Amino acid sequence: PSQTLIHNSAHYLTMKLLSSILLLLSVTTPIADAHRASSSSVASIPRRGDVRKRRGGVAFLKSNGASWTNDAKEVRGGEGGGTATMSSEMFNLVKGLVGVGVVSLPAGIAAFGDAPSAIIPAAILIASIGAIAAYNFSLIGRLCAISGATSYQNVWEKSVGESTAWIPGASTVMMTFLAVLAYSMVLGDTFSALFKTIGMSVSREKALCGLTLTVLLPLCLLKNLSSLAPFSLAGIAAMLYMAGAMAIRCFDGSYASADSGFASDVAESLRPSFGTKGASAVFSSNAFILICMLGTAFMAHFNAPAFYLELENNTLARWNTVVATSFTISILFFIGIAALGFATFGSASNGFILNNYSTKDTLMGISRAAVAFALIFTYPLVFVGLRDGLLELLKVPKEERTDVKVNNFSYIILGLVTAVAMKMTDISFIMSFGGATLGNALIYVYPAIMLKSTVKNLGDDATTAQKLEVYLAMAFAALGIGMGCIGTKQAIGSL
Repeated sequence: PSQTLIHNSAHYLTMKLLSSILLLLSVTTPIADAHRASSSSVASIPRRGDVRKRRGGVAFLKSNGASWTNDAKEVRGGEGGGTATMSSEMFNLVKGLVGVGVVSLPAGIAAFGDAPSAIIPAAILIASIGAIAAYNFSLIGRLCAISGATSYQNVWEKSVGESTAWIPGASTVMMTFLAVLAYSMVLGDTFSALFKTIGMSVSREKALCGLTLTVLLPLCLLKNLSSLAPFSLAGIAAMLYMAGAMAIRCFDGSYASADSGFASDVAESLRPSFGTKGASAVFSSNAFILICMLGTAFMAHFNAPAFYLELENNTLARWNTVVATSFTISILFFIGIAALGFATFGSASNGFILNNYSTKDTLMGISRAAVAFALIFTYPLVFVGLRDGLLELLKVPKEERTDVKVNNFSYIILGLVTAVAMKMTDISFIMSFGGATLGNALIYVYPAIMLKSTVKNLGDDATTAQKLEVYLAMAFAALGIGMGCIGTKQAIGSL
């Protein structure tokens, strides 16, 4: 009875959150426009030295010898060659944010609390970190408008300097490696559970190894991945189904008792467990595990230049609308999944929340299959980003990237990822450690450094607002460094 009472106390909050998420998704992210976001439009930003007139004055900065001048005293963005509508940009940005990282968030709450009221400060943390991440995502786009940069690393090159541009480049590659690793870990867990659903006992190691050799490797060796792009849309559908299935199981009481129903079919360590550590437990240092997980969950910042360049009529007003709407939807979705998972399993919430559900639960079995399907066809898209990023980092000339060399390189990378994924089982550690180190650097620290250098390059032509914004960005950078140091310690300590 006490378990049922605890569940009921969290139902109103989680149902309201889920309703808000589904309403926003249905209103602001039409799938029909999604395919347009793939159009490349580097031409939407003029290079430095190319000043274009637009309604309201000069839209961009220009170079004057070695110095920069801010002719309009305000950077507004401009009308370029981007073809992606605002709705398709929003859809694709939400799709990029709502990925595998969301399945570990219930475990982030469980790191510091074991009572339903812990959901309240967790929701505040998710919203706060998401808002700061959104600001810095927008900032990177604005820096592209100022300098004419076309990539994250290119912004650094044009603001800080080319000699150190390898730093954000290497960070991006390592973060992508962790993303591919997380995909492999989730797929291993998912397929092992799916085999159990049909009465076969297959370890996660054997499931992952077999899947890698028969499915993932051939997909990663494809020379043209354009045919896989439509399948990436299945990711959003799978996540929406998972959220709906989790809501049903949270509210129907199927896992309300640890000794009956579906809960009796799972390992004891995965059965619902609640205690007395509620909202006040957020002041524990263990809360930094959730904070650093969010550094991974909200990570899309190295793609900010591409999103800015692809936006049709990419004025900063339209750009900020895209960013604000997309991050708001993602924040609500993250809160919903975190609340639903934790309200169902409490302190027993696993780093991959679907592991908590019984393999005899057909509703959640379909959810596992949907997530697996989505991950399989998005895996090679992420993998190719890792492979090509490594080739760029190693300065391998494009003319030397023969099919044989690229394939051999793919074998090595995929073999390494699979070997590590077979040994590591806690995806929450990957999320928290990656967020504490690389995520915080890419989201908070590097954008602040690039803004400070940009304003310094402007000299006396920098506006008062630009100079003041440096202090804000540097404050966020200091916050990121502090959270990263504590979060790294806590993540390692949780092993």
